[in-house]
Amino acid sequence: MTRKLLIGLATALATFGLPAFAQQEVVIGIGVQNTTTNTVTGGVVIKELKLLEKHLPKTGRYKDVKFRLDWQNFTSGPPITNGMMAKKLHIGMMGDYPLLVNGATGQSQPGNETKLVAIIAYNAFGSGNGLVVHKDSPYYELADLKGKSVSVPFGSAAHGMLLQAMQSRGWPETFWNLSSQSPEVGTTNLQEKKIDGHANFVPFADLLPYRGFARKIFDGAETKVPTFHGVVVRKDFAAEYPEVVVAYIKALMEANQWVRSNPAAAMAKVEEWTRIEKEVAYLYLGPGGIHTLDPTIKPRWLDTIRIGHEVLTKLNRVKPLDINAWVDESFVRKAFAESKLDYEAQKQTLGNYDIGGTDALCKLPVTRPKESGEVWVEGAAISPHASVVCTLASVSRAQAAGRKVKVAYVYDRALGIKVFADKAFYSVNAADPKKPVIVPFLLKKDAEAHAAGSGGKLVGYPEALAMAAAAAAI
Repeated sequence: MTRKLLIGLATALATFGLPAFAQQEVVIGIGVQNTTTNTVTGGVVIKELKLLEKHLPKTGRYKDVKFRLDWQNFTSGPPITNGMMAKKLHIGMMGDYPLLVNGATGQSQPGNETKLVAIIAYNAFGSGNGLVVHKDSPYYELADLKGKSVSVPFGSAAHGMLLQAMQSRGWPETFWNLSSQSPEVGTTNLQEKKIDGHANFVPFADLLPYRGFARKIFDGAETKVPTFHGVVVRKDFAAEYPEVVVAYIKALMEANQWVRSNPAAAMAKVEEWTRIEKEVAYLYLGPGGIHTLDPTIKPRWLDTIRIGHEVLTKLNRVKPLDINAWVDESFVRKAFAESKLDYEAQKQTLGNYDIGGTDALCKLPVTRPKESGEVWVEGAAISPHASVVCTLASVSRAQAAGRKVKVAYVYDRALGIKVFADKAFYSVNAADPKKPVIVPFLLKKDAEAHAAGSGGKLVGYPEALAMAAAAAAI
């Protein structure tokens, strides 16, 4: 009798169009890249802090909806596009070249179109992608690798960087013996000297030198073409669940703020979640870092997409892309409005948060961020310094006291990017030993050129440290 009553009640509910007993479940497939440092606020941070759950809609038509988040981690963008085309992923994040291929692929398959809805992080001049050689390599410039074996993850932002650099120099596609290798395979092969060079995206071109066996000889900033990672969603998913897309972007914005509020602590958690060393993650996302966290879709990013599409079109490697049909700012605009923030004002700025505070060694305020530095001593907070000399003198003083310096950061004078102090080349002029001029550069050629033009000389990190220490002792 009980079973018959239940069946009858269910039939009546169905007849009158009332909600069924079972709660509706909506599965959201999200393709992330945990080890790609400038995407962490779009993926692993949101996941671990449960920020998307916090912002997902829970009222109105979503009152009886249960969301199930299916986080899927990849090492590059192309597999995420494959998952989106197979309808297994609804939201994905990837670099600029994979993004444009994602958009073009979707438009070539009606019913599988995607939308670019937000940016995660960017460098306005292309830094983040780079090419490294073994630390013992005789090669110091891109041209040195003519005819040599170079690997890169095909279809990645770093691959696009190489193709763009090649075309801008008028080099043929056969300039290198180019092969496709994942970050893991390329890392191993470079370490074992099986290849001459390896190009990769964030953070590998800085991670491998940090780990002690590689040297960066080309940085994407040399192209002067912006690079960024962005968020794409399936068009049909965005149309059916627009509030979910807005919720995701609000979660991204909160993740960005979480990083900026205490970057050292945040990067320690990122290391725990991704196994990418916090010192490397901080290089990118700390104050004055290589990448800026900003979800707005700026016109120059679309120009980057156009440039990239032209590069790939010349090589017959991409389908047509209607950028205007692909880009949709409505979701990020709504996220800003609901957060009571000015989208247009943010869209117009390239400002990042910078190093600030007071230099405890030199007793000076940090007023010129691009001439400043930071020192991270084990067991202590990261200390800001007003100049390169003060930064290096602080390192020397800590070492003399027997303290372990985890890392120090300075700024490359030519490219304007934050670099590891111990991986830099220095142009120095010690005509006045009390006030030596010490200028850091990522690339040897830039340091040599500056030294030649300023009456200085090229030195390595140990000599620069000694000069700074001597000046501080005077």
